[in-house]
Amino acid sequence: MMDVFAAIAARRDVRNEFSGEVIDDGTLVRLLGAAHSAPSVGNTQPWDFVVVQEPASLKAFAEHVDRCRTDFADSLPQDRRDTFNPINVQGIESSGTGVVVTYDPTRGGPNILGRHTVDETGHLSVALAIQNLWLAATAEGIGVGWVSFYHEDTVRELVGVPAGVHIVAWLCVGPVTEFQRVPDLERFGWRDRRPLSDAVHRERFGRHKIETYP
Repeated sequence: MMDVFAAIAARRDVRNEFSGEVIDDGTLVRLLGAAHSAPSVGNTQPWDFVVVQEPASLKAFAEHVDRCRTDFADSLPQDRRDTFNPINVQGIESSGTGVVVTYDPTRGGPNILGRHTVDETGHLSVALAIQNLWLAATAEGIGVGWVSFYHEDTVRELVGVPAGVHIVAWLCVGPVTEFQRVPDLERFGWRDRRPLSDAVHRERFGRHKIETYP
């Protein structure tokens, strides 16, 4: 089992490397348990997880994502389209399992401790649950791919998410043959990672004088 820093370093947004096997229920429950252990604003635990493994549902969503991917490609200038075209944005059917992660802003009632002035902390709580799942999956050699090429109404209808509950993510989850050493968007030239020294500021935004950071 990896330690947390090794899992952070190894974590990848998986698309092409799913083995085609379906994750076993015991492992899936452990990963969902890790997600459910995340901190949340006001201890509201505003997330829910819809596990999707029916082949017909996975196929229908994959076809929808392909159409959205085409629409995005068509919106790009030619040079960016050429860079984007080789990039796979889904592993929906090959992963064998989708986990739709939702956010219920009404959970916990109208007076949420910690959300009074920063409402986004509700969505951020769900993001923490996703990160927990992702790192736990990486530690167990399970891949996760976050699909974001979809229209929310399509997912809502496909898995029956009630009105008023927000859809945050469709995660593809499954065993992998490997984890890429370099993230896909860097390998294909879409965008490089910023150095830490550009992201860290001393006392005030814009002060980057921290020589010990790479």
